[in-house]
Amino acid sequence: MAKTPLLERLEGLDARFEEIGTLITDPAVIADMKRYVKLSKEYKDLEQLLKAANKYKNLLNGIDEARLILETETDEDLREMAKEELEANTEAVPKMEEEIKLLLIPEDPEDGRNAIVEIRGGTGGDEAAIFAGDLFRMYTKYCETKGWKTEVSSFNEGAAGGFKEIVFTVSGQGVYGTMKYESGVHRVQRVPATETQGRVHTSAASVAVLPEAEPFDVEINEGEIKWDTFRSGGAGGQNVNKVESGVRLRYMWKNPNTGETEEILIECTETRDQPKNKERALTRLRSFIYDKEHQKYVDDIASRRKTMVSTGDRSAKIRTYNYPQGRITDHRIGYTIYNLGAFMDGEIQDCIDHLIVAENAEKLKENEL
Repeated sequence: MAKTPLLERLEGLDARFEEIGTLITDPAVIADMKRYVKLSKEYKDLEQLLKAANKYKNLLNGIDEARLILETETDEDLREMAKEELEANTEAVPKMEEEIKLLLIPEDPEDGRNAIVEIRGGTGGDEAAIFAGDLFRMYTKYCETKGWKTEVSSFNEGAAGGFKEIVFTVSGQGVYGTMKYESGVHRVQRVPATETQGRVHTSAASVAVLPEAEPFDVEINEGEIKWDTFRSGGAGGQNVNKVESGVRLRYMWKNPNTGETEEILIECTETRDQPKNKERALTRLRSFIYDKEHQKYVDDIASRRKTMVSTGDRSAKIRTYNYPQGRITDHRIGYTIYNLGAFMDGEIQDCIDHLIVAENAEKLKENEL
């Protein structure tokens, strides 16, 4: 089997895989949760990469063996079998190489996390709030198709329907790695329900997708958190209005990137259980700080390559929903389709797949693969 540039890139991975396998059984490593989680993730990624590498090596060996048979054998049946194997393996090699190249690209460390999604109505008044509600419905339907769980943390309803603001958590396999492509400004062009003249209006809503932080990701002095409780509004029966189950936390935090101290204010009103609301508020606080602390890392990625993820600039307009034409356009990759109804019913995977392909192409360029 001839050495290929890709095989050279794979050298030494077996030794690293065995080393990590030993480390993650070490009690000292297990006691250090942050290190243990990081090593476990690397172990899983290497396991996947080595499986692909072994398939690749088997394909190359199969090609060598088939060529040898064609050079030395006279038996027609053996030669025919060798031809078929040579053709099949030669065809499979480029696909296997692409798979390995993508596996060699370092994943964004947050991709496997759950996500906290914040949708806010922007320009457009009541219509913007209605559109924010439409986006929330779109995402909940999409999450259902993926088997992901959604939980609303807090919301502020619009006067004519929808939400001025809604915050919810999405839990499941690789949520952030998929949902992160939705961060940015979403623009809608349609005749609002409140419009009497039938004119098309342009409104907008912003979507922010944050990776959910684990308790060990950030340091928070819980003794410095100021808590308030209040009666929740909205649906939920008489208990919601009579019991002070809503919680509000205030926390003074020094941003390590800027050196400035800022007050973080978070409310959680969704459940009737005050301790659960407190835990959700703490999770959002951790995720907010984690996201802010990692902004430098995100900006560094954005400066090195054209990224499809709008976390570098959350004011970027990423997508237009044109109702008169039934059109969806994603401005990052020039993706346009005319099935707006199905898209708003949660069929957004095709658009996300195109964004992932474009992102991976940029990563391959950056890593010279």
